[in-house]
Amino acid sequence: MSAYKILLADDELALRFLLTETLSDEGYEITEVEDGQQAIERLEQETFHLIILDYMMPERTGVEVCEWLRQSDNANRDLPVILLTAKALDKDKEKAKAAGVTTYIVKPFSPLQLLDTVGQLLQA
Repeated sequence: MSAYKILLADDELALRFLLTETLSDEGYEITEVEDGQQAIERLEQETFHLIILDYMMPERTGVEVCEWLRQSDNANRDLPVILLTAKALDKDKEKAKAAGVTTYIVKPFSPLQLLDTVGQLLQA
């Protein structure tokens, strides 16, 4: 079976590097982008198995990307979306839920926590 493909959108280079390393080590195939607009462009070009979006990104936030995706007729429309967020406020969680985010992970988090979540969503 070919590797699960994951789109990772985060504007923090160091975090992106760390997450890519962690996920690649487990055999996932990672496509990295650094803002919300790039995420949308990649989603229009190829299909993935799972999407990881940072909440606060230039161009479009992770929530906006997710909203766009869920309302589009894109092949990736129904994929699990993990939102990485430093905002743990209820109103932000409501916004994320309304946008169709599957689950979110509050920063700071350990890469292993992300790995667990990814594993659970892909086995679901």
